[in-house]
Amino acid sequence: MNQNFENIREIAKQIAGQNNLFLIDLIVRGTESSRVIEVYIDGEINISADECALVSREISKQIDEKELLKSYRLDVSSPGVDRPLIYLKQYSKHLNRLFEVEFSAKGGSASGGNASGSSSIFKGKLISIEDEVLTFQSNKEIKIKFPDIIKAKVLVSFN
Repeated sequence: MNQNFENIREIAKQIAGQNNLFLIDLIVRGTESSRVIEVYIDGEINISADECALVSREISKQIDEKELLKSYRLDVSSPGVDRPLIYLKQYSKHLNRLFEVEFSAKGGSASGGNASGSSSIFKGKLISIEDEVLTFQSNKEIKIKFPDIIKAKVLVSFN
């Protein structure tokens, strides 16, 4: 990624932080004449369209002031349910929701002490978070340390 895109990533990260949000991802696509920048932000609580618009305006202002790009379209949104959660602070707003979690089975209560370095996939409801330990409930209760999570997605249910 070229230096301008790295600068834009840093601007997006900084502006998100100033608004009590965090940068999930930044994707740059298209050609120089039709550049599209997609910024995904999230927070500890659900974020609104107004917050996305505010962050978008602030990012655009800095891109323009620093003359990082001549022509571009900036899309700022929250990540959809199809995107995995990557920060521990994203989980709290999803308590009592169903997850699919892939985690490292290198030891600890989630894996029964398996030291093979393999991974396991589990589906269950997130019932609590204490420090860096997430507790899920399915047929049994499973505790998974956040650093052991490889990938976690909220599953959409239509009840």
